[in-house]
Amino acid sequence: MSKSAPIKEFDKAKVVAENRRARFDYFVEERFEAGIELQGTEVKALRTGEGSIAESYALVEGEEVFLINSHIPQYGAGSWMNHEPRRRRKLLLRAREIDKLQGAITRQGLTLVPLSIYFNSRGRAKIELALAKGKKVHDKRETIKERDWKREQGRLLRQRG
Repeated sequence: MSKSAPIKEFDKAKVVAENRRARFDYFVEERFEAGIELQGTEVKALRTGEGSIAESYALVEGEEVFLINSHIPQYGAGSWMNHEPRRRRKLLLRAREIDKLQGAITRQGLTLVPLSIYFNSRGRAKIELALAKGKKVHDKRETIKERDWKREQGRLLRQRG
């Protein structure tokens, strides 16, 4: 949990899928932007706004990173050339970034979690990955208390004008 590190903002023109549960289950340490190696019908399915990364995770194998268990449904107008919905997808990162991820995962016991899939302003499909540390049950309770308190603060401010 780096407190002084600024949060990087990526160029997200159109967000396709978001893993909202990840921010509840993990402390996000550092975020990365990666390209995704997609087939033609996968890109078309994503452009229609379909896809899910709710149960997916990323895995570093050797010098490559893969997205496992993400779901991009088959494109409706696709023919026999359609893709498999839950196939392993290679993520495109620089070698230095892959080495950094591998080191953090093995030494610090962090997890590589996908946060969102989106298209940038150039029309390229990207994925936002996070090096994250799992929360314990009491941390999750604290997050719920904090969220409820902020909601209550908003109500009080609206009532008082």
